[in-house]
Amino acid sequence: MTATATKVWDYEAVDGAGKHSKGKVEASSETSAASQLRQQQLTPLKLAEAGKGLQKEIQIPGLAKRVKTKDVAILTRQFATMNASGLTLLRSLAILEEQATKPALQKAVRDVRRDVESGLSLSAAMSKQDRVFPRLMIAMIHAGETGGFLDSALDRIAQNLEKDASLRAKIKSALTYPVIVIAFSLLMVTGVLIFIVPIFEKMFKQLGNASLPLPTRILVAASNQFSWLAPALIAVTTAGTIWYRRKLHDDYQWRLAFDRFKLKLPVFGNLFTKIAIARFSRNLGTLLAVGVPIMQALDIVGATTGNAVVAEAMNDVKKSVREGQTMSSALVNNTLFPAMVTQMMEVGEESGQISAMLDKVADFYDREVDAAAESLTAAIEPIMVVVMGGIIGTMVVCLYLPMFTIYQHIQGAS
Repeated sequence: MTATATKVWDYEAVDGAGKHSKGKVEASSETSAASQLRQQQLTPLKLAEAGKGLQKEIQIPGLAKRVKTKDVAILTRQFATMNASGLTLLRSLAILEEQATKPALQKAVRDVRRDVESGLSLSAAMSKQDRVFPRLMIAMIHAGETGGFLDSALDRIAQNLEKDASLRAKIKSALTYPVIVIAFSLLMVTGVLIFIVPIFEKMFKQLGNASLPLPTRILVAASNQFSWLAPALIAVTTAGTIWYRRKLHDDYQWRLAFDRFKLKLPVFGNLFTKIAIARFSRNLGTLLAVGVPIMQALDIVGATTGNAVVAEAMNDVKKSVREGQTMSSALVNNTLFPAMVTQMMEVGEESGQISAMLDKVADFYDREVDAAAESLTAAIEPIMVVVMGGIIGTMVVCLYLPMFTIYQHIQGAS
């Protein structure tokens, strides 16, 4: 019976105090190496056979998976649970780093852990990773650190991000069906232009019919020019998308005008309005609940609702608060906020329960978004079916119009 060969393993681990360490250990297998580290009161983060290197992230620029709100919500919930169970901050961060599935999120947590190890506060370390961690989350953690209630702040952050992730899922659900139908329609049109129309065109030429109806000539011309027309359309669409995103990012007045237009759309405007109010109420209520100063809270809410119209409204509210007035009084004449919202805010301000009232408003509008998304989906389904049927039906009619002409010529000749 031969003895199992001993191998050398490179490891990264943390101890009970959260201190990070690297080294080598001799063991017959990866499981045995991990067991030896645990006996030394070390929690292994990474193990790899010596000479093959520790497992590292391989990232191609532009192809790394983007961190979503849902990912940050899951991480925050885990963080809140570990912090409440008594784990040290560094130990919690080390475990979060190990469990993060997205490379960008794992790197951000690793950088935060290293900055905390070097003496920075958690909020200061996270502020350096503001492309991953939202501004609202950083402000709430700072308030929790300052007031000594980081546990409850993390729990509130987790709740807020979970509800925001749920809201985003509802929006995607409402828009998924029309996107699929449009994509399928484009594929059908492409298939007809590439494969079907040339067959009919050849048949028309063989029958000797030189004068095709105008709709058929247009369809045949589109099929003949499709080899350059399709790339041109793709190029124009791509350029338009890039321009649109840059314009939204760089030109505030253009973004404000676009967001106002969005809220007035006949079908989607009602849904976008309810989403904006739900996010405003949830974010402001959460920030005030953990003790973020009101002026800072209004700044953050304006920047995190994703709508420039709300940001403009927050500027009016800040001006009103500086003059000694209430927040609700500044929103009374704003057409975005219904009377119910301003009245509940006013009651909350008078009773000292503004954050609780804002949470109730947010819950109400979450339910409204649910109902609006369901009714929107129900209304769009038959419309999209008619649109798709109309596109395909029009192409079929264009192809068969010459058949009727040829049949009439044959009848006339006989």
